[in-house]
Amino acid sequence: MKFTQLGAGLLLATISMSTLTAQETTSAPLPTALVWDARYANHDTGRGHPENAERLQAIEAELKRSGLWKELKRIEPRAVEDRWILLAHSEAYLDIVKAAHASGATQLPTGDTPFSAKSLETARLSAGGLLEAIDQVMEKKFRNAFVASRPPGHHATRERGMGFCVFGNVGIAAKYLQEKHGLERILVVDWDVHHGNGTYDILKDDPKVFQFQIHQGGIYPGSGAADEVGEAEGKGNTISVPLPAGAGITEFRKAFDEQLLPAMERFKPQFILISAGFDAHEQDRLGGLKLRSEDYATLTRMLMQIADEHGEGRIVSVLEGGYHLEALAESVRLHLQALQQAANKE
Repeated sequence: MKFTQLGAGLLLATISMSTLTAQETTSAPLPTALVWDARYANHDTGRGHPENAERLQAIEAELKRSGLWKELKRIEPRAVEDRWILLAHSEAYLDIVKAAHASGATQLPTGDTPFSAKSLETARLSAGGLLEAIDQVMEKKFRNAFVASRPPGHHATRERGMGFCVFGNVGIAAKYLQEKHGLERILVVDWDVHHGNGTYDILKDDPKVFQFQIHQGGIYPGSGAADEVGEAEGKGNTISVPLPAGAGITEFRKAFDEQLLPAMERFKPQFILISAGFDAHEQDRLGGLKLRSEDYATLTRMLMQIADEHGEGRIVSVLEGGYHLEALAESVRLHLQALQQAANKE
């Protein structure tokens, strides 16, 4: 009798495993998520400033026009806690931001960053939205995600807010992936027209992060030369590609093919973070590069190939620059559609 029960148990276990395998094989692919919150409009940069809430309004209108607004699952951001901010910024700088909030300042004293009554709250939501997206991608609720937040972050250094940026969103996120999720190989790609000097400053000595910084050389903030390759234990873990005015998708693809892809064959990233600025667009007047809207889909697909090969497809991108409203909205839509198509092929 005991032998019979054992045999029956083994048979049931075999059937259960077969059922599970079949369910896993036929399960729907993980979707693409959009981090979105009306409170991102509360960061008031003042009349006529290029980084303003109209950017998100243009994106929302385009996503609704295309039907993507209904298709995409949405994630609500959370406010980032001080302990995560302090992985990337000094306590002295965080105190400066809090003091600016308490005093009602209209600009951070560290540089060219507008500030308002709700800017600290909004900046916490901007960084926190990225962390919430990371958690849900790591938990396999989504394959990838785009964070449509503001203020942007890639110019905020360890000690200084500058270039419209309060907190270094991607720098915080890379440290968070290590601390919270135990990842050891994170790729950061910054394709904004301006060099992500803040992200570079935060992560330049981190051996667990590889940075690929591609931007227009010779413009704000004046950094990002080809010899900026990381420091200390992170030396050799940064590729900086300053491009001349007029460069477009041909130069971007050449850098991706000849520099990024070979480096990733060695590094094998477990997760990709994208500082997704869309101001390298040919219609954007804050830079002089010549990408078209569809080129952002091309670059996205190239990064998805790296993510699929090494990191289970895990990508989270976050909005940085992009100031021509129509070009920004169209580029974001095509970027999201590329992410969505990649997720659907899972």
